[in-house]
Amino acid sequence: MMSAEATSTAATVKGPLAGLRVVELGQLIAGPFAAKTLADFGADVIKIEPPAPAGKPGSGGDPLRKWRLLKDGTSVWWQVQSRNKRSLALDLRQPEAQDIVRKLAAEADVLVENFRPGAMEGWGLGPDELHRINPALVMLRISGYGQTGPYRDRPGFGVVAEAMGGLRHLTAEPGHVPVRVGVSIGDTLASLHGVIGVLMALHHRQKTIAADAPRGRGQVVDVALFEAVFNCMESLLPEYSAFGAVRAPAGSALPGIAPSNAYRCADGGHALIAGNGDSIFRRLMQCIGRPDLAADPQLADNTGRVQRVGELDAAIGEWAAALPVDAVLEALAAAEVPSGKIYTVADIAADPHYAARGMLQNIRMDDGSTLAVPGFVPKLSATPGGHRRNAPALGQDTDAVLREVGLSEEQIAALRERGVVG
Repeated sequence: MMSAEATSTAATVKGPLAGLRVVELGQLIAGPFAAKTLADFGADVIKIEPPAPAGKPGSGGDPLRKWRLLKDGTSVWWQVQSRNKRSLALDLRQPEAQDIVRKLAAEADVLVENFRPGAMEGWGLGPDELHRINPALVMLRISGYGQTGPYRDRPGFGVVAEAMGGLRHLTAEPGHVPVRVGVSIGDTLASLHGVIGVLMALHHRQKTIAADAPRGRGQVVDVALFEAVFNCMESLLPEYSAFGAVRAPAGSALPGIAPSNAYRCADGGHALIAGNGDSIFRRLMQCIGRPDLAADPQLADNTGRVQRVGELDAAIGEWAAALPVDAVLEALAAAEVPSGKIYTVADIAADPHYAARGMLQNIRMDDGSTLAVPGFVPKLSATPGGHRRNAPALGQDTDAVLREVGLSEEQIAALRERGVVG
């Protein structure tokens, strides 16, 4: 794993988005993951969270602080999702808190929110209001169904978007109930689409700088979770349009491309083998001792192989079943056939390639212990991402941020007394 000293060095990297001010509203996964990605590459992200209710210390904040496994009362996931951010504890239900958001938005480059459509407008923080204050603001809005359309007011979570986007139907063995992908992939896909949209909007803003728009012109980036999933569904729609074909679940196989599947090995492990290139297929067949299949003219291209995929899977499966997974992968690597085993997180943590690529980062916690977290993606040669600060405690930066927008110590104290800030 990456040493603490190496992590410290990474903290000096400013990143390509240094100087970009981002205000993050919203909770849990989609909006915060988008802001986290911007923060990883240098943006100053101010995360606005609800303060703890009076008399309930340890509560409040983004619910993700308490999701899954906790260390000293806080989710270790929090250290990934909110690294490099600052926390401002603010009760958005109160008009004075909404005024503070307007002050922040007036100077910000980007605002990220993932509330249900209409919530921001209800607080007087919709795009019409904020663009009157700051015409250059780029506003990323992530929601289940988007800001328009007949479903816009429905509550939408990532798992529902995965189902509506067409993904959940395919994640099953034939004849079995579809299962969810083991992570919040719908939220994450929406987040990444949101980051792409923000960067395109910032590029457009730069091109619209004029005398009447000294910082350029901002816009709204509208990302619907279901659309982000659907955008990744490859040929699903055109196959239906052209042929009336409804793609069915195929388990671990890759429908229409052969051979590509997971094969059980002698020790109970599984090897993923992708022998679907023409020359790769011939090498694979030689490797498993089936030169007859390698030389079969009907199997020379993918069309013929798809017609006989059952036969090919049986031949590969018989060979793999006689060997432990490591021996299978060693033979396939020697034959230059793309293959790999199904990793657990223990495999990831022990893998030298993960370490060599900087994907296993150690951060130092407040109690002096270290915690392994994922590294930074993508890799930029001149301006890489880096770890500048750990995820903040709730409201850790409240006073500092309020001073930056011009509030005095007396005003801050008064807001805290009234429960506007935490």
